Amino acid sequence: MKIHEYQAKEIFGKYGLPIPKGEVVSNPADAREVAVRYQKPVMIKAQVHVGGRGKAGGIKYCAEPDDAFEAAQAILGMNIKGLIVKKILVTEAVEIKHEAYVGVIVDRTTKKNVIMVSPAGGIDIEQVAAETPEKIMKLAVDPLLGLHQYEALQLARFIYPDIKIARKAAGIIKKLYNSFVHSDASLSEINPLVLDNDDDLIALDAKINLDDNGLFKHPDFENLRDLDAEDPDEIEAKRNDLSFVKLNGNIGCCVNGAGLAMATMDLVKHFGGEPANFLDIGGSSSPEKVIAALRIILRDPDVGVVLFNIFGGITRCDDVANGIVAALEKLEPRVQIVVRLTGTNEDKAKEILEKLQLPATNSMDEVVKMAIKEVAPVA
Repeated sequence: MKIHEYQAKEIFGKYGLPIPKGEVVSNPADAREVAVRYQKPVMIKAQVHVGGRGKAGGIKYCAEPDDAFEAAQAILGMNIKGLIVKKILVTEAVEIKHEAYVGVIVDRTTKKNVIMVSPAGGIDIEQVAAETPEKIMKLAVDPLLGLHQYEALQLARFIYPDIKIARKAAGIIKKLYNSFVHSDASLSEINPLVLDNDDDLIALDAKINLDDNGLFKHPDFENLRDLDAEDPDEIEAKRNDLSFVKLNGNIGCCVNGAGLAMATMDLVKHFGGEPANFLDIGGSSSPEKVIAALRIILRDPDVGVVLFNIFGGITRCDDVANGIVAALEKLEPRVQIVVRLTGTNEDKAKEILEKLQLPATNSMDEVVKMAIKEVAPVA
């Protein structure tokens, strides 16, 4: 789950990371009022879940309160990579002597959290990695022992030769790592970590991606979700306890079990088709879940056929069949549905589907070929 910069900074603040003073507003008058209270230049920053805000004009320096009003007026309502700016962060402007990068990610290869630092901050770390990889230092942290002080200082010295500044940076790196672990994040970064004219370090920008699998431990994080920035189909899928990912094909897939869903998509590709989605209805499916799944799939205008591939273990095939019947009555699908049902109560399911005259089989290969034929008929 992505969260906004101002929300990430709130989490940083709880762990003692140095962040500039700032407030979130949604109208120009409030932006000016904040600037008046701060009595110093401010930055107006669009709050959207995409990068490149500065290049798009979504970040502006404002020397005076009236400048803040005009900047807010220009940025609010702006379309940045398909997202409309509805909130802005009004934050103190900072004099910058140096910009660095500090971030933490989950590295699935090493199965460890990896800290990355670079003296080249203020630009995308991917650009640094591509053009000047020698400017990046990485450290894989032992998940049991955690980050040692000497390791944090080693990372800090890579950025700052001055030992006094490096010691401050080491403390920031440790706090960032602690916030990452305790928040169950998948990514956490400060870009840039700024050294100001007083040699103080400030987390000028903040980014955190929270691991959806850890959200059950942080019920308060649900309030951080920006529904306007999320796919409505994925929101509906979560609400109905479905796993859904939109893809670019035209064969809608409704499957029980993540492994079978992946195998189904592989088979579609193998026979020359393109899956439109990954959708797992889970191990125990009520007719209501099948209706919800089919509603989400049919909302995609590119879908030309819906493929059900159900292996009945815990899932009862007749439950799914009844769900298909109810969905057909309620949704009146515009496309053909092809079905493979095998396993628990398979015979009952076939009796139910025979009444609908739906193409059905107990072979995975066959049902995939049937689906592909519907969207690309053989001449």
